[in-house]
Amino acid sequence: MDATAAKIVLAVQRGDSINRIASKIDVSYSWVYDWVERLDDAEVIANTDNGIQIVDHEMRQQYAEMMAALYSRDTISQEDAYVIPHFAGMEFAYTEIDAAYVWTHGGFQIARSHDDYPVFIDVHDRDVERWIAFFQQFGIDTMINERPDASDVDGNVHYVLFPKTGDIDAEWVDGNPVIPLDDTVSQMMENRPAYEPALEIIADEYDRDIDASHHSAMSTNEQME
Repeated sequence: MDATAAKIVLAVQRGDSINRIASKIDVSYSWVYDWVERLDDAEVIANTDNGIQIVDHEMRQQYAEMMAALYSRDTISQEDAYVIPHFAGMEFAYTEIDAAYVWTHGGFQIARSHDDYPVFIDVHDRDVERWIAFFQQFGIDTMINERPDASDVDGNVHYVLFPKTGDIDAEWVDGNPVIPLDDTVSQMMENRPAYEPALEIIADEYDRDIDASHHSAMSTNEQME
């Protein structure tokens, strides 16, 4: 009953590679590789030519109960805030502030602190009640469609769910499913002044013509003055 083994088993989606799992749970490839071999030998998972899949679903449930007990007992770190949703076994994608955060590889943060850390995810409308119940196991609050006031939630990390009736269009970046880059840029442009630094990062890294240099804009304004 090891925490790393539990994270691997809980994060696995049928067909995942070792590299994908390592990225999901933010653990080194070599360490995950060693654990996958041990879990394969123990017939908890199967490492097949078509990727990894769960074999022992009863053990997966035991791991889920163990991890829920561990996380509900302690303060959840910012890093684990991006690991826990992978344990749910349901499709999701990071959106809003977290779309910018993921696409900039953690290089952009806004309007969050260690004491008030909402995480924003798109989920299927049909799964909303399951998501709420899932996070309750970890002692984590959830809200639908809007960020709560910090005084209205327990703990530091909480989740804001955006239910979707259609498909969830997601791309994978650093082991995280996130709304597509074009959608992310569109969201940020709706509140451009707040997201200007992130737009600059994205314009540079992904060769997007966003005209995002807030420094240049500031210099122009200063010259006009």
